[in-house]
Amino acid sequence: MLISVKGSQQDAHGEEDTIELFTHGRRYAKNGVHYITYQESEISGMEGASTLLKVYADYVILVRRGGVDQRQEFRVGQRSRSRYVTPYGTMEISIQTTRLAITRVEDNSQVTGIHIEYELEIDGQWQSANTLAVLIQGDKKNGH
Repeated sequence: MLISVKGSQQDAHGEEDTIELFTHGRRYAKNGVHYITYQESEISGMEGASTLLKVYADYVILVRRGGVDQRQEFRVGQRSRSRYVTPYGTMEISIQTTRLAITRVEDNSQVTGIHIEYELEIDGQWQSANTLAVLIQGDKKNGH
């Protein structure tokens, strides 16, 4: 299935940087949790990494493995801290999720989109206001 991933960040000077990635991935559900997985590319600066989104009723966990190592929780109104491990070193990441919208098909059997807005701090310093939008443009057969 085709997955569109659009990320943007706005720094303290109001400069906005946006990337958009179209990639193939897969979606499945297990024990009431929806999973979306896809490969990153050089466009995102994380070539060789895979991203897994675990979508719960009201929060999302992002896990990246490969070229980078990261686990981040997105829960509205809560701060989430994690380590972002790259080949160039490790950073302490802190995010404050300000908005989370999960789009599902009517019978709730599949997640079709995720929209997350959050504030990012690296090593205790505010970096940017960010948006992550994931749209699943999968085929209509069997939801795969």
